[in-house]
Amino acid sequence: LNPGMLGKASVFAAHLRQLEVLDMLPSEEAAPRALERVEASGAETIDADAESLNESLNESLAESLDEDVETAAPIDRSAQREASHALLAKAVRPYILRRTKAQVTPELPERLEQTVLVDLSPKERARYDELRDHYRTSLLKQIGPEGMGTQTMHVLEALLRLRQAACHPGLLDPARRDESSSKLDLLLLRVTEAVAESHKVLVFSQFTTLLSLVRDRFDAAGITYAYLDGDTKDRQKVVTRFQEEPECAVFLISLKAGGVGLNLTSADYVYLLDPWWNPAVEAQAIDRAHRIGQTRRVFASRLIARDTVEEKVLALQDRKRNLADAIIRADASLLSTLGREELELLLS
Repeated sequence: LNPGMLGKASVFAAHLRQLEVLDMLPSEEAAPRALERVEASGAETIDADAESLNESLNESLAESLDEDVETAAPIDRSAQREASHALLAKAVRPYILRRTKAQVTPELPERLEQTVLVDLSPKERARYDELRDHYRTSLLKQIGPEGMGTQTMHVLEALLRLRQAACHPGLLDPARRDESSSKLDLLLLRVTEAVAESHKVLVFSQFTTLLSLVRDRFDAAGITYAYLDGDTKDRQKVVTRFQEEPECAVFLISLKAGGVGLNLTSADYVYLLDPWWNPAVEAQAIDRAHRIGQTRRVFASRLIARDTVEEKVLALQDRKRNLADAIIRADASLLSTLGREELELLLS
């Protein structure tokens, strides 16, 4: 919100009247009270006005629902919040300016993104299918059409284990740490080719154990790399080394620790080993290379194991955008919306 565009809070209040947003409140007393909050807060910060209005809307909706509390059904607080947010959005949307990166920095070279489907080896496929069938049998009989119920944590564990199985067997069993992985084999091939052509590469993963396995493969191949995760003490020293030393051509980064706040414009290749299902988080990771100061085209690749839960979740994103966050954040309120049909798809 831009306070300078409005001048005084009374202008904002007048806009609310023009849109008839206040007339949509459930009581005659609600509109004056909401306006008083907006106008009394002054013109210093319009977002504070918006917060005041939001509070009034919530209170007014609650009061209207509470009038017949003895006979009415229990209040749906989530619906109450959605209703007030919808009213507020209608009021403030004309004052919100949204500009894309392409509009702000047209001088940036283009970035190309692709999803690379990786075929599991026969041994990996057999282990993945065995694990999938186990969870499919044990979970689906416990879950009804209404959703997760009390099985939320079991579903989270199943999805985590299947995602790990799609990456490397060593994530499930440390004794298999030295076994091959189709994903890591492809990554090593792609990174070796990029380094040979004088490119610099970023490799992101949310599993630090997987990054450790990648380090072993790179050490064996003689590839010089930098490494950053949540335990890295001097982040700037590691970043400077990657940015300034030509022989340090690869940067292995924990997605949580380095997905934001780093300037890594010396890289022009980005690999997401186990994509974060929230597209905004993936975009932030790619933006470590695609930002002001970048002079080369940026190539970003998501490595997805074919016919696994990774590919299934990508297919579900268009149908249920909140599902991805639920899987990662263990948010029970979102997971509760995951129905049996979606779970059957994930475990198919």
